[in-house]
Parts: sequence; structure tokens; C-alpha cells
Amino acid sequence: MDYMDSGLRYTPKSDKDWDTSVQFLPASDNKKLEKSKGPGRVGAVIGVVIFAAVIALMTGLLVWHFHFRKDVRVKRMYSGSMRITNQVFEDAYENSNSTEFKALAKQVTSQLKAIYSKSPQLAKYYVGSTVQAFSEGSVIAYYLSEFRVPAGQEASVDTAMSSMDRLVDKEQRTLHRPGNSLVLADVVSSALDARLFSTSFSRFFKFTEHAKTNHIEQIQSPGFPDSPYPSNTFIQWQLRADPSYVIKLEFDTMNLEEDCKNDFVKIYDSLVAIESRVMEEMCGYYSPSEPLTFLSSGNVMLVTMATNDKKNYPGFRAQVSQVKRGSKGTTCGGQLTGEKGTFSSPNFPNYYPPQTSCQWSIQVPAGKAVKVTFKRFFLSEPGQESSKSCRKDYVEVNGKKLCGEHPDGTITETSKNNKMNVMFFSDASYVDRGFDAVFEAIDVKDPCPKQFQCSNQRCIKTELRCDGWNDCGDMSDEFNCKCKADNINCKNGLCKPMFWKCDGIDDCGDGTDELNCGGCKSGQITCKNNKCVSEKNRCDGSDDCGDGSDELDCARVSGVSCTDLTYRCKNNKCISKVNPECDGTPDCDDGSDEENCDCGRSMFKTSRIVGGQDTEEGEFPWQVSLHVKNFGHVCGASIISPRWLVTAAHCVQDDGKTRFSQPGTWEAYLGLHTQRKTGSAVVKKNLKQVISHPNYNAYTFDNDIALMELDSPVTYSDYIRPICLPSPQHDFPAGNTVWITGWGATREGGYAATVLQKAQVRIINHSVCNDLMGGQITSRMLCAGVLTGGVDACQGDSGGPLSSPSGNRMFLAGVVSWGDGCARRNKPGIYTTVTKFRGWIKEKTGV
Repeated sequence: MDYMDSGLRYTPKSDKDWDTSVQFLPASDNKKLEKSKGPGRVGAVIGVVIFAAVIALMTGLLVWHFHFRKDVRVKRMYSGSMRITNQVFEDAYENSNSTEFKALAKQVTSQLKAIYSKSPQLAKYYVGSTVQAFSEGSVIAYYLSEFRVPAGQEASVDTAMSSMDRLVDKEQRTLHRPGNSLVLADVVSSALDARLFSTSFSRFFKFTEHAKTNHIEQIQSPGFPDSPYPSNTFIQWQLRADPSYVIKLEFDTMNLEEDCKNDFVKIYDSLVAIESRVMEEMCGYYSPSEPLTFLSSGNVMLVTMATNDKKNYPGFRAQVSQVKRGSKGTTCGGQLTGEKGTFSSPNFPNYYPPQTSCQWSIQVPAGKAVKVTFKRFFLSEPGQESSKSCRKDYVEVNGKKLCGEHPDGTITETSKNNKMNVMFFSDASYVDRGFDAVFEAIDVKDPCPKQFQCSNQRCIKTELRCDGWNDCGDMSDEFNCKCKADNINCKNGLCKPMFWKCDGIDDCGDGTDELNCGGCKSGQITCKNNKCVSEKNRCDGSDDCGDGSDELDCARVSGVSCTDLTYRCKNNKCISKVNPECDGTPDCDDGSDEENCDCGRSMFKTSRIVGGQDTEEGEFPWQVSLHVKNFGHVCGASIISPRWLVTAAHCVQDDGKTRFSQPGTWEAYLGLHTQRKTGSAVVKKNLKQVISHPNYNAYTFDNDIALMELDSPVTYSDYIRPICLPSPQHDFPAGNTVWITGWGATREGGYAATVLQKAQVRIINHSVCNDLMGGQITSRMLCAGVLTGGVDACQGDSGGPLSSPSGNRMFLAGVVSWGDGCARRNKPGIYTTVTKFRGWIKEKTGV
């Protein structure tokens, strides 16, 4: 049986059903002008003229009022719920076609009308209400109310609706109420998301599911998985569990259009779309490895889906089950004792339920203190981005509220004695993944044995103090320092690594690291060749710099002269825009800057793992692991087309034992995330040929780039996609943040990571890097330094990509070359500059 037919078909009233006859503002009756004795003929003439003018004016006003002025009314929808305390829930209330449902619904709508009549602001604009559902608790009614509000009056109606509880109270205290009137409590009301009653919807579906114990139901978007979901459609799934159970909703697929303004799924802790009860809004494509599991606070949940008229995607599928309240994942809090232990928010690492509060009482042996470290901390939601006030979801320790999103391990709290209370609270709207914490007993006198204690109580290695990196997370390890000779000595007392000098970013915070950089005076611009010219010469059509850089990124003009810095279109015309490729705007007359742009994008929503270095599956789908047969991972590479990979020339040089230059030596693993774990997403390929750059210098690592051709083309998937190749003119300026990825193995078989690692690095000023590296940096090399102080293990991998974000794509800025072969914390990594080899790549591969 087709799933779509298994539920109740639902067609809510269309806009036409709600339309009332057009109302006009009442026009006042004109009093008849009484004739009085005039002061003569002149007075009479003046009187007639004034009278005629008044009549003309009033006629004009009336004509304008009735003919030209439209009484613009705006449709306002409000959703809400209320508890009926003098009724008992009956099973028949689940069925909206039952006589019992209809009878109680009629009572509710009648009482809503009486409630709205208590507010003059609401009474005059009220159109009607419908009851959408009932649930247990004596009985909870879920309703929608419609108002037609004159344009400009919406805010006053919103204000009146926000005090619904007072109106209900007023109605409940009315004398002469019928004896069978409903007694109401816990009234919730909020304006309905306007996207949910869009006039563009052409189809409506409504389904109901009641979960059963030890049974998993399935809900999915129409057509899933065989065809995309339909356009201009609104669908809702009302989910119920038995009393004393909660609903567990687990998505195994979520693949919608990227922009939530177009297509989206919203989940509510309710049976009607009450915005103050929304748990999450989702769109885009989520990796199957990232769990999307939600728990309700009560025994009901609503899933809504809205689509617009274009770009439809596969959709979603989710499992629905019921979980006994009080079972694992639904509870939290309790007594924790001993030297150390762990605790986490309910349902972690999945989403915690709304309307939850719990308390842990931690006790360690007498004479010790309690130290709690939050290994993961995600308590972020709309309206709480700043994470200062913590008015919504929070954790409370030592009377201090914590919320927002924090890097792993940066939040620590210590007690003054051997006891500590930790509270967790989530409000009624929006949920997050929560936290994972460890507690331990520490010596109050020496909380960080043989380590440095940060102001936030975190313990770090003593050698990390005053090294220019914020290892504590609160900068306390970098205050009151005496800088080493090879560090920048900032005027404000901070020390910074020398490679951040002159990269255009104020790392000191007082500009010290950007002084004496050979910049130009005020009113001048610095050319790419470091010449200074007046700002007035910029974009004047004349090459004042001598390298054309003062004429870059000017308003688009035809006939821009071609230089080494201007982008050359396929028709050999040049444009002044910097980095125009694949930015979504056709800048070339022949559109060639937007060709071959199916590259440089992860298909999944990027993960929010803060501070962690593990990548998510599919996050860098162009990353390749190169294995020497019967040995294992040796180098990295990047996919640039279905047939071709880019790697480092030093990876493919023969040594005494192995002929690395021969294709038969290698196996390429595409789509790999974890070494030795080759699931269905992974494709293993043999090589047809290996082409090392003819000018590669094994002593200086100059021209360190090579190409590999696969023995057959690979089929792209969510986990296997190419990175964008930059044009020869693509600019990767100093100060830009880019990504390095790899499994961290060096040719010598040093430390190897099992899961693909990532590190954020920043491009270093070329001349500064050359000075630091003793003059070894050629024009075909690019330097980058790791951004996060804690990354002191090898996070990159020879031959792998240096991925540079541009818009929503990644470009191959460099190939991991030398300088420890990876990103180490106090040493720049050296990369082969891909733009210098763009012509060679095109000649050999056609890409």
C-alpha cells in the first residue's frame, strides 16, 4: 500500500473560504447645512463658492475613499494550545471525524470566540477558528485562529494575542457562564510561521501516526526514495505516543534544498505548529553519519514540510517509536560520587528534549575539590547566539550560567570544597545536542600538578605558556610574558609567532605585527609589485602600477587589457574582476568563467564540531589516500576530474627499495574517511600513469607537483567529488584562512591518524616566510601557518590539498610539500602553488 494513501487526506480551507466581503471604513453622515440670513449678495456669492468648494472637497474625499483607497487587510494566523481541566480524554478524540471530536471542537471554537470578544482589538478582526487535534493531559486542545487585520495594525493584534492568558482569565470569571463551559488553563498562543500558510501551496496532506511499543513506524516525504518530493506542497505528520511515553523521531535521510526560505522541515513539541514550541528547522543535506534524533517532552510531536515551486530533492525518511518516560536517554541528574566519572545531557550526542530540567550532585572524597570539564558543549539556539545572558537553555555550575557553543575542553569549573551541583535546563523551544562532561577529584592546593593553571581552571603543559598561542581559551597563558627572540613582541605585552607579521591581520590586537611592512602612505594603494600609487589612479583605465593591479576589481568594462593578473575568458578577452570563476555570476561575455563548476563543494551540511580535528564523512570529498600496495597509506592527493589526481612530486620519486614513479606501485582510495574501513562509499582504483613535473628539484622541493591518471574514470558520489582548480590569475592573499587535510602519515611511516584530520591554517606573507626559512622559498611555493594553538601533531599529509574557500566552493590553493610535511604549530608548512602550474595541468590532463 502506498504510504501516501495510508494517512488521512487533508485539504484545509483555502484562502477563498476565509474571504469575507470587503469592508470599508464607515463614512460619517454629513449634517445638512442650515440656511441663515446672509449679509448681502457678495456674502452670498462667497458663501456659494465656499459651499461649492466644500462639496467638491467632500465629493473628492468620498470618491477617493470608496473608489481609490483600498481597505488592505492582511491575513494573520495564530496557533495555540489550551488545557481543558474539566474534561477527560477519550480515545475518540484522536479521530477528527468522530462525533465526540466534533462536539468538543465546537465547544472550543465557541469559547475562543468568547475569549477574543473580551479584547476590542481582536473582536473586530476575528474571522474564525478550527480545532486541529486533542491530546491527553486532562484534554489539551490545539487550534488555529484567523484574523483579517488592516495593514499597519498587525503589531497591535500580536500584542493583544500575547496576553491570551489574561483574556482567558477574564472570560473564565464572566458571570452567567453556561454550566457546561470549559475550564481552561496553560494557554499558549503564537503567530503562525507565514511560510506555513503560503498562497502558493497547491496541495495539502495530513497524516497521523500513533506509535506502538516495540514497533517502529516510518514517515517519509511523498515519493521518497524513488522520486523527488512534489512542489508547492504543505504536509504535516501528527505523531502520538501512549500516555507516560515520549516520541523518538530518528532521521536516516535528510536531503532538501539548501535554503530554508525555499523548502524546509520543522519539528514541533506539539500537535499544531506553535512557534514557541518549535524544536528544530532543517533544510539542506545532512550526512548519514551525523545523527538527527529528537525526543518530545510529552506524548505528541508534529513534523511539517513545506516546498516551493522549484528545485526539488529526494526528501527525508524518519523512524517513529515510543520510549517509556524515565528510560535511558529521557532522564538526567542524580548522585555522582568517587574520584572521577562522566555525565551528559539527556539523549547526548543526539538532541535533548525540550522542557527538561535536572540536577547532578557530585561528591568527591573529603579534603579534595571537584573539577568539571565539558568535553563537548552545544547549547546554542536562535536568540542566544551571543551566549552572554543565557535566558534560554543553559547549564548552571557554581551559580554561573553557561550556554552557547564552546571548543572542546575549554569550559572547566572547580568547586571550593568536595561537593558541586550542576543544573541543566531547556526551555520549550529549540533544542541542541547538549554536553558531555567529566568530573574529577583534585588537590585544592595543587590543582594542576606539574602544569600551568589557567584563569578558567584549565590545566595546560608548562611549555605552552608564553608561546604566542591561546592554549587556555581565555588568553591567561599569554599575559605577563617575556617574548622569545623569534616572536613578535607586541606593544600590549603579548607575544605572537613571527610568521603572522605583515599578513594584513591584526594578531597583536594593537597593530604591532602589521607595522613596518613596507605599506604605502595614507591616500595611496599598494600595488601587487609593492609600488605605491595614488588612490585617485585606481580604476582610471591607466596601468599606473606597471603590473595592472590598480585596474583590478573595477566596474565591469569591455576591452580590459590582459595582464598576468587579469582573468582571461575562453574567447581571450580579459575582465578586471578578481577570482570570478564559479562565483555564480557570469562575468565573461561567453560565460566561460562559470563553466566546469561542478566542483569544490561538500554535498553535506558542514558539521559544527568545534575544536575537534576529525573531519565529518564527505566533508572533503576530493581527498584521496594513496597506498603503496601491501604497505598502506603513504601520501595524499586531490581529485580534479573523474580520471585525474594531483599530488606532490616528492611522493613519486624512486628510492633504493621502491619504484614510486611506477603506476603499478600504487592504489588510490577515493571517498575514504577512516583508514582500513572501506565501506560502500569507498572506491579503490589502480593507476594508468604517473607524471612528475619535469623540473622537480629533489633538494629544494621546487616544482613539487605530480599528476596521476586512474585506470578508469570514477563515478562521483556524495563522498567522491573534485576540488575546483584555480585559474592562473586566482589570488590567494596572505591572511586568508584555508584548510589542510590528511591522515598525518609521513613517508617515514611516522604518526598516522586513523580518521581523516583537518586543520585551519592561514596563508603567510611570502617575504616574511622566506626570511623565516632562510631564503629557501621560491615563487612557486606558498607558506601557511596553523591557526589553532593546540595543533602540534602532524595534521597534514604530503601530496594532499590545501583547500581555500571562495563563496560556497573550495579551490585547490596548494599541494602539501615540505616543512615537516605538515602543519606544526610553530613552523610554517610549505605548499606548491597550484596557480603556477595551471597551464601544465591543462596540457597534460585537458582539465
